Amino acid sequence: MLRRTFFTATVVLFTGALGPSISAAAGMDPAAFINNLGNQLQAVTSGASREQRLSGFHQLFREDFDVPGLGRFVLGRFWRIFTPTEQQEFLGLFENYVVLTYSEKLSDYTEDGGRPSVTGCRRDPDGAMVSSKIIRGSGAYQPIQVDWRLTAQNGSYKISDIVIDGLSMAANGRSQLEGVVERNGGRPQAILAVMRQQIAGASAR
Repeated sequence: MLRRTFFTATVVLFTGALGPSISAAAGMDPAAFINNLGNQLQAVTSGASREQRLSGFHQLFREDFDVPGLGRFVLGRFWRIFTPTEQQEFLGLFENYVVLTYSEKLSDYTEDGGRPSVTGCRRDPDGAMVSSKIIRGSGAYQPIQVDWRLTAQNGSYKISDIVIDGLSMAANGRSQLEGVVERNGGRPQAILAVMRQQIAGASAR
């Protein structure tokens, strides 16, 4: 069974906005990209209804994440086994599961003005790694270390991974999915069925 830890490291990722994409707003400055992400987080969750949050998170995922690249990495060698139709269904289910599961959780991280605060940035030929901490305004919780992997694409950035307190969202998701597919004989429809079940459960909550 695909455990709820499948996307544990995505907790602070899905911070969409109802306006222009973060990539367009922040340009090619990786630190500004993450700082703007913090602004978007507060804007989309502060006083927003569940439907508004879901809409914003879906927009962010589609516009500012390297969804095809992340999907290929998470599925690993099984990506090639999926037909193009199955690949597209997987990416759609991937988006829906993450948004449904973590849209409510994100509200907890924005209490008392919590947001990412950039602490460092390291560029490389593929893009940049931006280090930050999530600090909640009340000071009642320990800061959360969050490293953002940004990939340069078409003159801007796409988010391809985050590492929260040492846990990589992409690596964790890949480990979980590989186990599911292997236990079901490597059949693509097995993982799609499991994800449909998870989405149904998240929608009912």
